[in-house]
Amino acid sequence: MKLFTFSFLLLLALVANAQKINSLTVQQAVDYAKQNSVQVKNALLDYQVQKQTNREITSVAYPQINASGNFNDYLVIPTSLLPAEIAGGPAGTYFPVKFGTKYNASGGFDVSQLLFDGQVFVGLIARGVALKFYEKQTEITEEMINVNVQKIYYQLVVGKQQLTSVDANIGRFEKLLKDTKEIYKQGFAERLDVDKVSVQLNNLQTEKIKIQSQLDAGNAGLKFLMNMPQKDSLLLTDSITEDKIKENILADNYKYEDRKEYQFLTIAKQLNEFNVRRYKLSYLPVLSAFGNYSKNAQRQRFDFFKGGQWFTTSLIGLKLSVPIFDGFAKSSRVQKAKIEVQRTNNNIEQLKSSIDNDVAQARLKITASVVTMDNQKRNIELAERVYNTTKIKYEQGLGNNQEIYNAQTELKIAQNNYYSALYDAIIAKIDYQKATGKL
Repeated sequence: MKLFTFSFLLLLALVANAQKINSLTVQQAVDYAKQNSVQVKNALLDYQVQKQTNREITSVAYPQINASGNFNDYLVIPTSLLPAEIAGGPAGTYFPVKFGTKYNASGGFDVSQLLFDGQVFVGLIARGVALKFYEKQTEITEEMINVNVQKIYYQLVVGKQQLTSVDANIGRFEKLLKDTKEIYKQGFAERLDVDKVSVQLNNLQTEKIKIQSQLDAGNAGLKFLMNMPQKDSLLLTDSITEDKIKENILADNYKYEDRKEYQFLTIAKQLNEFNVRRYKLSYLPVLSAFGNYSKNAQRQRFDFFKGGQWFTTSLIGLKLSVPIFDGFAKSSRVQKAKIEVQRTNNNIEQLKSSIDNDVAQARLKITASVVTMDNQKRNIELAERVYNTTKIKYEQGLGNNQEIYNAQTELKIAQNNYYSALYDAIIAKIDYQKATGKL
């Protein structure tokens, strides 16, 4: 019974630690990465930090209330000197007296309310823009994750398709090896012919192992980028077709405003302009109201909680602080803020030129990639036709092994070129979507 219980608990532990299988489309992979990526999480934390900063800015506009209490125990009561002549003594002399009591206590409240401060006023207006700034920063981070995940995802998809072609080539050579052995047994081929086919088959199997190893490494890299546990399995369910790549590949119009980097700089410019306004308004006076309510008591004995008189003091007032001269500090702040606005304007103009270049380069790249992909697709069809014709001739005794090797080599080159062009085309499309802000 104990053995059965132990085995059952062990089985439960194994099930609990079993790997999770994630079958994801490219969009699901992107969504998973956005949800779990450390970069995105940190960007969202920056957004939360700004929300708390906004609360801190808002707090300045609310009343400020403080309570205070004070207790003094005079071990030696302070001594004061009074002129002796007030008590009939000689002029120019003093006699010591002690005023006050041994114990003193006081408590009260201070209230202040800012009525006008130009800098605080601008800060309150800028709160929403500051949140948009960090929100846009998060979107840029998500877009970067989107691009990287898609590129690695499709690289693995192309690799899987390439592996399928290698398996087909292996199947062809396994059949060729079988046929060559039969021909050899019948005395119509040499042992050398069998060995050559075996070498080609071994090379293909080695190539398959190499591609599979690269796919495994790429799969692990994609899981790392997505922040998925390495112990979990990641299965890619999307595929790539020429029609999918060609779908809506070249939009005639694009707008700078569609690029998140442009939106980000536009918001940054607004924040810099708020700084200019804030520093200009710092020349204006600051007006605040304040009030105080307190009670105090003096005792020769510590009996504050046994009755006795407490004396009340209360006041209200206004405080006006008028800046007159600060050594040109405010002027320097205003000028620096204006320079930052100019710098941001320069960055925006440079980004516009960069976007134009990105779009132009992406258009050229995707156009060339699609043409190359179509050409390589036709090359594969021709190479397969040549290989099949050569194999038939060989089986009929009208050809030799070398022709088959050459046909197979040409087919493999055509396949590799096609998959390379296929990957270049999908990457070019992703880059074009990123350049035009349509990703």
